[in-house]
Amino acid sequence: MKRGMEVGREEMIEIIVTEDMFAAFEGEVVHPVYSTVAMTYHMEWVSRKIILPFLESHEEGMGASVHLEHLAPSPLGSTVTLTATLVEIRTNSVLTKVTAKNQLGVIGKGDVKQVILPKEKIIEKVEEVTFLIKNKL
Repeated sequence: MKRGMEVGREEMIEIIVTEDMFAAFEGEVVHPVYSTVAMTYHMEWVSRKIILPFLESHEEGMGASVHLEHLAPSPLGSTVTLTATLVEIRTNSVLTKVTAKNQLGVIGKGDVKQVILPKEKIIEKVEEVTFLIKNKL
């Protein structure tokens, strides 16, 4: 990783809730509100923005864990602002705290852990697991 990434660094994204973000299973909408799945995606995305400027050309970040509490609904057309704050840097991992807010207040909070690895190592891992799965079937 490049130098300069420090605890306290923040990134933010703002999204408008659309129908494709609704809570749905097998194509059937269960609740016409911002889903936990969509919130997880956006929490990972805003956390990724923390590391992007610091990745070397031979490195990539991979999601390692997401812990999320979905606290309140957010309906179609509402604006959700997600803010990630870098809280811990280890040798090759980064931990962020993320909050999601709409016009009424906090609707979600969580932690996202990313691991920074050489792209070559990621390719090797993918090839290895692909080989194992293909040969077990």
